[in-house]
Amino acid sequence: MSVQIGNIDLGKFPLLLAPMEDVSDPPFRFVCKQNGADMMYTEFISSEGLIRDAAKSLKKLDIFEYERPIGIQIFGSDIDSMRRATEISTQANPDLMDINYGCPVKNVACRGAGASLLQDIDKMVAMTKAVVESTHLPVTVKTRLGWDDNTKNVYEVAERLQDVGIKALTIHGRTRAQMYKGVADWSLISEIKKNPRIQIPIFGNGDIDSPEKAANWRLEYGVDGMMIGRAAIGYPWIFREIKHFFETGEHMDKPTIAERVEVCRTHLEKSIEWKGPKTGIFEMRRHYSNYFKGLENFKETRMKLVSSENIGEIYELLQSVQEKFSLETA
Repeated sequence: MSVQIGNIDLGKFPLLLAPMEDVSDPPFRFVCKQNGADMMYTEFISSEGLIRDAAKSLKKLDIFEYERPIGIQIFGSDIDSMRRATEISTQANPDLMDINYGCPVKNVACRGAGASLLQDIDKMVAMTKAVVESTHLPVTVKTRLGWDDNTKNVYEVAERLQDVGIKALTIHGRTRAQMYKGVADWSLISEIKKNPRIQIPIFGNGDIDSPEKAANWRLEYGVDGMMIGRAAIGYPWIFREIKHFFETGEHMDKPTIAERVEVCRTHLEKSIEWKGPKTGIFEMRRHYSNYFKGLENFKETRMKLVSSENIGEIYELLQSVQEKFSLETA
């Protein structure tokens, strides 16, 4: 059976790209979509920023036809601001709206947004209801197990948010207190999926970084799909590799140096197209070491890549990576 969010058909077992700040922008989403991501989200967007017309927040509303289905993810601590931000985001014409109740970082959670709403379930429910009522689009939520080990309240959260109209729930298998440390615990996610009251799709998130793990956890925890975040950074092939393993039980060949260079180049081109040469080149710098992770003696080339401001020079450097390292790994 296909997984549905509202009227969006995501196929049998969708793989979602997680919203990641300063990572999941349109250029990165392009290469993930090309490599098998079934649904994606924008970086999380501040509701206050949208209302104030903050340029950075508005730029994050950019979505392109090839990305569909795509959700806009918003966060905030004020219910009225979230309502207004939902109305603004709906005009950007995404396929769905997503609310972030999972972000653990200080300047979000300590301002009463993101994961901190896990400490005030009543407010979380009221905020979610306001968002659902402010848009004709399906609304989904991303959250964590709870604030800390003493308040793992996501079981109650799932029921109450479903009751006010959300159409899917993604759960990251850690508490806010854990940040990204320790091992993600999917057992509670599985319990929620098994709860007979829960009718909406439940997606698991946290630590999916290999095809075997995805296949094992799919069987063990019975979720409807998986959201992948950090494992896709510099490695968008993770989506196609997991799908191939699901279908065949076998591993795909790892991307060649030529493929790595090609996807990195595509990412750079899209970055320049979207942000202009100066910002496009600058924002791509954080990605080179991820694309070429594991290559011996890459440091010198990386230093040149991150210091160059000339598009032609960067393309030449990428070409040299292909020539030099293909020989070494042949």
